[in-house]
Amino acid sequence: MTVARSAESVNAVIKAYDIRGVVADQLDTGFIRDTGAAFARLMRGEGTRRIVIGHDMRASSPELVAAFAEGVLAQGLDVVQIGLASTDELYFASGRLDCPGAMFTASHNPARYNGIKLCRARALPVGQDTGLATIADELIAGVPEYDGEPGAATEVDLLDDYAAFLRDLVDLGSIRPLTVAVDAGNGMGGHTVPAVLGALSQITVVPLYFELDGTFPNHEANPLDPKNLVDLQALVRDSGADIGLAFDGDADRCFVVDELGDPVSPSAITALVAERELAKEPGATIIHNLITSRAVPELVTELGGHPVRSRVGHSFIKQLMASSGAVFGGEHSAHYYFRDFWGADSGMLAALHVLAALGEDKRPVSELMASYTAYAASGEINSTVDDAATRTAAVIDAFAGRAVSVDRLDGVTVQLPAHAWFNLRASNTEPLLRLNVEARSQEEVDVLVTEILRIVRA
Repeated sequence: MTVARSAESVNAVIKAYDIRGVVADQLDTGFIRDTGAAFARLMRGEGTRRIVIGHDMRASSPELVAAFAEGVLAQGLDVVQIGLASTDELYFASGRLDCPGAMFTASHNPARYNGIKLCRARALPVGQDTGLATIADELIAGVPEYDGEPGAATEVDLLDDYAAFLRDLVDLGSIRPLTVAVDAGNGMGGHTVPAVLGALSQITVVPLYFELDGTFPNHEANPLDPKNLVDLQALVRDSGADIGLAFDGDADRCFVVDELGDPVSPSAITALVAERELAKEPGATIIHNLITSRAVPELVTELGGHPVRSRVGHSFIKQLMASSGAVFGGEHSAHYYFRDFWGADSGMLAALHVLAALGEDKRPVSELMASYTAYAASGEINSTVDDAATRTAAVIDAFAGRAVSVDRLDGVTVQLPAHAWFNLRASNTEPLLRLNVEARSQEEVDVLVTEILRIVRA
């Protein structure tokens, strides 16, 4: 039996979707070793015999991987280590090897953080309700020892197989030559982009911050924050690139910048990829989360597809991908999910679809994407509040006379006349209310944002 831990210390790092915390203070090798043991016990109970492990470029990752592997091996399961990898490469490994996986990364968080994203075989998610709570309970009570033979460890390099697999999913053979500026943010895009795009003769990559460096010396590896796109925007303009791509730290999300240096909404990317997938499979199901632009379900319906609305969060979308048989799913956070990729998310695969669409069209990105951008949006606006429920109720009361409909699938979504809407959601981990607004014009958006924030921040 391993040492028992306090519920407070365990629950501080086991989140709704993953495990994440400050290295040494919250995540030490002992904790990670026991987490590996608890995960191995859970998977062994489901008939698994091996677990594949990958990690990002953070300095703490190799030591934590070694500790996790030790815990897995002690429980009698084998370990397959793929070394440096993006998160979607780990999902590929889980699918290709048909075994559970553990990816060591803290995504875009600062260097002092690390964490683990866990999945079952074929990249099926492990979240709070599908395994993480069980792991937390074992860490609190103490993980029982295994009295059988320990497992065996092997290493394998799957980078080239991952790259070839993605290229086989998207036909880029007849595209026009493209110059593509890529900001890897010193994250794992610097590892995977050369492998995937380097083999395509029609594409010239202009690299930025490809050096793997978990201290993120140039900017945070979080392209969702506009300030972290500034360098890529300048590079696109200065180099005359046809398009810019920005990846987050573990390279599972991809953001697009057009030839003018202007960011392209992930909702527009979702619509573009949905259109391409529906062209291959008419009538298919497309998933979008509830803060994605209404342009997405409208386009899917217009094309004869079946749009399905989801809560925000990868575990919800992955579950819907599996249960509905959807061919594709998109989130406004730039996570893109593909049935052909075991229902998991891959920013690199989404990027290949965008490059294929651009390369098959004579128009620049700005014109190509214009048809997928029917509305103005606020982006996500966060407010620190003491009582999210009270503030949310006050907003609902203020709009009671104008609301066309109100639903509570995730937070509260208020539909207003003339295609305007807003969603207000409380954070699961912080004292924040998250606001998203969409309307026909930016002026309408600004008016609604001002009115709602006046109530939220009163």
